[in-house]
Amino acid sequence: MKNKTTLNVVKNIFKVIVTFGALYWVAQKIDFKDLKEALVDCNWGFLFLALCAYTLSILIASSRLNSFFKAIHLKLSERYNLRLYQLGLLYNFFLPGGIGGDGYKIYFLKKNHDVSGRKVLSAVFFDRLSGLWALAIIICALVIFMPRLAIPNILPISVAVIGTASYYFFLHLLFRGFSKKFISTHIKALAVQSFQVITAILILYSLNFDEKFSPYLLIFLVSSLVAIVPSIGGGVGLRELVMIYGANYFQIDEHTAVLVSLFFYIISLLVACSGIYYIFRPQRLGADRLPSVAEVEKEIDKETLDENNL
Repeated sequence: MKNKTTLNVVKNIFKVIVTFGALYWVAQKIDFKDLKEALVDCNWGFLFLALCAYTLSILIASSRLNSFFKAIHLKLSERYNLRLYQLGLLYNFFLPGGIGGDGYKIYFLKKNHDVSGRKVLSAVFFDRLSGLWALAIIICALVIFMPRLAIPNILPISVAVIGTASYYFFLHLLFRGFSKKFISTHIKALAVQSFQVITAILILYSLNFDEKFSPYLLIFLVSSLVAIVPSIGGGVGLRELVMIYGANYFQIDEHTAVLVSLFFYIISLLVACSGIYYIFRPQRLGADRLPSVAEVEKEIDKETLDENNL
């Protein structure tokens, strides 16, 4: 147990170092005066539409996760699942420790519903994996429409086709319950990523942008992969770091790239904050109170200890 606590402390320190290190590097590369001018001159109407587009992506993402839950025979209404999804989004930004919103949802569902924690974990894992698949497919499509990269079209097409076929084969072979819902869940995954791309486009419009969108969208999608890297605050700093590197590579405006990332972060944070309501009204999730972080960590530690003793 002591070793587990030490590991969590080390992880948190690492997250803080990574996040603030990235923020410091970004701060050295941008002109805050230019950023301030861009913020003053931006079109707030397009920003509102961007907020709407992102909200739609979250609604679809919630439905996608519920489809995976149905594959493990966990029957949740779309409304109830959305409420839990909102809480998970909030905790992905603010929950301390190594749990995150997904870990909290897994614990909550296991505690309040007659379902195996391993099954819920597999549903959440493949929900995330479907999102990464959709992200890769859209990146491949963008590469095709960017001749300046000098990448033969056959390469991204082959990656998309072979990758999808291999992914489905693995899913069908080992997780047949999930493969039965492959088409519906992965159409939703594409819709989620598409609406997030639309969000980025609307943010660019809000900045009175009138040049080529594709380089910005490509580095925006690549920056989405940094969510995998341990950090705090939902990847703030790391996204901007990737956007600056990408802007330098494509020789496009760094400030516009950073603003796209920052506005997207603020929009996602605003939507995630809707989960605060359920902290004060846990009855909406069918609970008298929400489990504390300490309770969740204690249960995870107990399960880990039990598995090690087997």
